[in-house]
Amino acid sequence: EVQLVESGGGLVQPGGSLRLSCSASGFTFTTYTIHWVRQAPGKGLEWVSRVSTGSKTYYADSVKGRFTISRDNAKNSVWLQLNGLKTEDTAIYYCAKGNAYLDYWGKGTLVTISS
Repeated sequence: EVQLVESGGGLVQPGGSLRLSCSASGFTFTTYTIHWVRQAPGKGLEWVSRVSTGSKTYYADSVKGRFTISRDNAKNSVWLQLNGLKTEDTAIYYCAKGNAYLDYWGKGTLVTISS
């Protein structure tokens, strides 16, 4: 059974940092690009970042320079380091796997930025 489990969310003040984790199982991790997608309250899904099978990284303009994605194939895990957090980063953050399209998603972890 494919599973993607996110963790690491929480309440942080503006300017703070968080590190989100995505633990994967049930599929050949090394053959999939892993994505982070977020959904802010009352808004649609926003793609945030992805890391390819060869660890090439891509970011949405809204997070470029503040977020860093990484993966460890030995641990079947992906991380998203969030720095310089802003109130507009408040959202549920999902990790998802997919090459041509996102076929499995985790349940998400809530990140709240507030003073």
